[in-house]
Order: sequence, then C-alpha cells, then structure tokens
Amino acid sequence: MLCKQLCRDQVAAFFANLPTRLIGMEFCGSAHYRARKLQALGHTVRLMAPQFVKPYVKSNKNDAADAQAICEAVTRPTMRFIPIKKVEHQAVLLLHRVRQGFIKARTAQANQIRDHTG
Repeated sequence: MLCKQLCRDQVAAFFANLPTRLIGMEFCGSAHYRARKLQALGHTVRLMAPQFVKPYVKSNKNDAADAQAICEAVTRPTMRFIPIKKVEHQAVLLLHRVRQGFIKARTAQANQIRDHTG
C-alpha cells in the first residue's frame, strides 16, 4: 500500500513510473476513463460502487479514510466489481440517455399544452 497525495495533472505521470499494480477505485463519473488510462499503462484496475466501499470506512469521511477503505475493499474476495466500459459502449449509452431526455421533455411539453387548452 502506498500513501501519497497527488494533484490531477500528476496522476498519469505517477502511475506511468510505477510497476504494474492492482488499483482499486471508487466509481464516479470519470472512473471508466481513468480506468482505461491506467489499464493502458499495464495496471489492473477494479471499480467498486461507493455503497460497497462505505462499510469499510473506519472513521470520519475524508480522503485518507476513503483511500484506506478502498484498499481494504479491493482485496475482499466477495467484493462486486463494476466492469470497465469501452468508449463505444459509453457512446451508445449517452445516445440512449439523450434520447430519453428528449422524450421526457416532449411529454412534459405535450402535457403542459394539454393543461392550458383543457
């Protein structure tokens, strides 16, 4: 285990200079992108949902406690990991979400027109 605080622009250079390792990450909006970048450097990356990491936090919620909990959780044999999505898969999901947003907005506008004319 390594304890080091990094700025966002230092992360890629730091991991590029490390030998290959198992890296556990709590899932967030940019997790798939970061996981793909780390995999390209040869590391093994495991993504975990925040609700599965939370039971391993021993003290108050802060970055150090979260990192320690992630280290603990990634080594558990029963931990459920999130598969890392490819760029193409994320693009298809984005199209579906945008389409659902348009459908929701269209339905809301139709209901609003119906309300004003009825």
